[in-house]
Amino acid sequence: MATYSELMAQAQQLMAEAEQARKNELASVIADIKAKMKQYGLTVADLGGAATGGAKKVGKSKSAAPAKYRGPNGELWAGGPGRKPEWVRAVLAAGKSVEDYRI
Repeated sequence: MATYSELMAQAQQLMAEAEQARKNELASVIADIKAKMKQYGLTVADLGGAATGGAKKVGKSKSAAPAKYRGPNGELWAGGPGRKPEWVRAVLAAGKSVEDYRI
């Protein structure tokens, strides 16, 4: 029976071989995908990806208004038009005033 050290060495060797095999196959897989994209006239956007390498755009905050209220768990709310946050609805449903939470 092999020792733990021997088995770990074998596992590391197999992982290195698997990574090398993946790298060797990767070039042909990419070439195949590019050929099919060209054949069918597909773009990265057609596949649901971003054309800039997959980087996600960072969106701006929903509201530029300063917060006027702080909820029981530290949530902030500006008190503007639109749907009220869940914590505000819970406060109102409990019969309390949202003014108790004014900053």
